[in-house]
Amino acid sequence: MSVTTPTFRNDKSFAAASLAGKNDAVPDPDAANRKNLLLLIQLRWLAVAGQVLTILVTEYGFDIPLPLPEMAGVVLFLVGLNIFSLLASRGRRPISNAQLFVALIFDMAALTIQLYLSGGASNPFVSLYLLQITLGAALLTPWSTWSLVAAASACFVFLTFQFQPIAIPHHGGSDLLALHIRGMFICFVLAAGLIVIFMTRINRNLRERDAYLADLRQHSAEEDHIVRMGLLASGAAHELGTPLSTISVILSDWRQMRGVTRNRELAGDVAEMQAQIERCKSIVSGILMSSGQARGEGTIRTSIRNFLDDLVQEWRVSRQPTNLEYSNDFEPDEQIVSDRALKQVIFNVFDNAQEASPDWVGVTAERQGEKLVIAVRDRGPGFDEGILAALGQPYMSSKGRPGGGLGLFLVVNVVRKLGGDFSALNIEQGACVTLSLPLAALTDGDDHEA
Repeated sequence: MSVTTPTFRNDKSFAAASLAGKNDAVPDPDAANRKNLLLLIQLRWLAVAGQVLTILVTEYGFDIPLPLPEMAGVVLFLVGLNIFSLLASRGRRPISNAQLFVALIFDMAALTIQLYLSGGASNPFVSLYLLQITLGAALLTPWSTWSLVAAASACFVFLTFQFQPIAIPHHGGSDLLALHIRGMFICFVLAAGLIVIFMTRINRNLRERDAYLADLRQHSAEEDHIVRMGLLASGAAHELGTPLSTISVILSDWRQMRGVTRNRELAGDVAEMQAQIERCKSIVSGILMSSGQARGEGTIRTSIRNFLDDLVQEWRVSRQPTNLEYSNDFEPDEQIVSDRALKQVIFNVFDNAQEASPDWVGVTAERQGEKLVIAVRDRGPGFDEGILAALGQPYMSSKGRPGGGLGLFLVVNVVRKLGGDFSALNIEQGACVTLSLPLAALTDGDDHEA
């Protein structure tokens, strides 16, 4: 059976991260500029090879004497510049617009020197300036592109008046014109081919950058949705606090009444109602603590094994599953600060498994390196392919009711803030949801209480 596994990653801690966190699965912000610098390096290698070939053909094929030492010096400069650019591209510092601009300026300067040494503006390869301007228009900001246009124009004007003439062995005007036209044709084919090749690659890099920015906007919208839900839940918790306290007081008074104390069945019902009211108050307190408004009251220092055992026991008592297989193999143990938000996240995963498979739910917890890995399995029908592909997005659910899908949406985002991984897959019989949480995010009590 084929298995499809969506995975969500982030490298930020839950407490320290803001709601504008980034996803670690997407590329670096300057990845497009770094790739474009590598394209310029490739273009420069082609320029070096083309210049060497052109110089050799002109010198030995057409018997046109050229200042070989000076032109060879320019070629060696381009080789050194490429080596330096390769080292810069492998560094960690981001590649800026200024670096790309300076790289094109150096290329333009090298071309200008070569043209100066080989006939100036009359050299048919003078049109290669347009190639550099085209690349600048695709890679640089508008002011940088116009600066490049101004520099190329200034170089062209300079080459019109200042250059070293070359001695053409052909004395006929038609021969000179034919040679010039051949050079123009070679330059045209070369420039057109390079423009197509490199513009295609540059456009691909820009599309990847646009996809990265679209992914950032998507995450920002999802996290804004979480903020709005959190504010709504916090407001509702505040509003529910007063009526729940009032009902609790009334039930306490009822338990003291003779008619209730003499009727065991009625007394049991009142006790049950009071217990459920206390549970509602605990849930409201948990909402407030998760939003940071009462966190100091609910933090409990414990160990991971005890935290998981108590969590599973509480879920077993409150949900009363038909068959829960639980295995806690986390060794060696670690001290943590119990977090109500994380507890609710794991509850949501358990609830979804029980809803899909009322007869059996399997839970295993183990340590893998520096991570706590919790796997929750069920024997239900599994995830639909469409739901599995978009798992963790709000309102993506097969339950067919308003608000469906918010549970796993919150699970994914809380796990992401913890710097962990969330994955879901269909197995041979049912489905398996896995939470992988870094121990550093769970054991740092100061961060959790911040």
